[in-house]
Amino acid sequence: MTTLEITDAQRRSIARRHRFGRIGLYVLAIGAALVAAGPFVWGVITTFKQDRDLYRRRNNPFVFNETPTTEHVRVLFEETGFAKFALNTLWVGLLVVAITLALSLPAAYSLARLDRPWAGPMGIAIFFVYLVPPTLLFLSLSRIVVALGLQDSTWSLVLIYPTITIPVSVWLLIGFLKTLPRDIEEQAMVDGYSRLGALGRVVVPLVAPGIVAVVVFAFTLTASEFIYALAFISPSDAKTISTGVPTELVRGDVFFWQSLQAATVLVAVPIAFVFNIFLNRFISGFTQGAVKG
Repeated sequence: MTTLEITDAQRRSIARRHRFGRIGLYVLAIGAALVAAGPFVWGVITTFKQDRDLYRRRNNPFVFNETPTTEHVRVLFEETGFAKFALNTLWVGLLVVAITLALSLPAAYSLARLDRPWAGPMGIAIFFVYLVPPTLLFLSLSRIVVALGLQDSTWSLVLIYPTITIPVSVWLLIGFLKTLPRDIEEQAMVDGYSRLGALGRVVVPLVAPGIVAVVVFAFTLTASEFIYALAFISPSDAKTISTGVPTELVRGDVFFWQSLQAATVLVAVPIAFVFNIFLNRFISGFTQGAVKG
């Protein structure tokens, strides 16, 4: 009887500790989420604040002390080329993603599958290209852009950005391809496929998480890159969001903070939405690629 009472007491103690542990975990998770979401929430609230509400130091930045207004959103769309900037960013990003996949996937496959003594060092050398600071390549790349007559054109970004995205994409896909057994392709070739056919019909579907990681990485880097976009493009109608928004909403010493925050929110929401759709595949692609790289 005593033994049973002690056992029940221990069981209740373990259940209590487990319950408190889960409550503590949820509290920490909610706190971390609030801290991470804080800047975004502040940006959304700031977007609709009036000037006198924003610039009074005694006002709480996380509440509307004055009546909200949509005037700053109107300024963003009607007094700047935000819609054109977004369109330029979208089509440049899609082209860069397509070029990155078209070049990095075959390169990664050849380095991961073809047994050559130089494959490993070449893969490392390709990755080191990404580590070169953009400022060191600026002059040489600008001469190439001018020689091709692409200055002040978004095509200059389509030409330049793959030099940033391809090295990391190749390294990532090499690591992911190394997680796949060679038997899969060999069986496909025994069934009558060529090596190219085995790559397209068998390997590519299996490396879908790595491809998603490459797509997300390439597009987000293209959308956020600033140095080359500022250096190679001057006309307002050819700018991307990363340069067009700040150059038109920062006029001398006047900062249109609410409109800047509106642009930030409008760009962040669709990217975050798409990112969360492919979150599991994205994490799988990066972790598996990193482990076996």
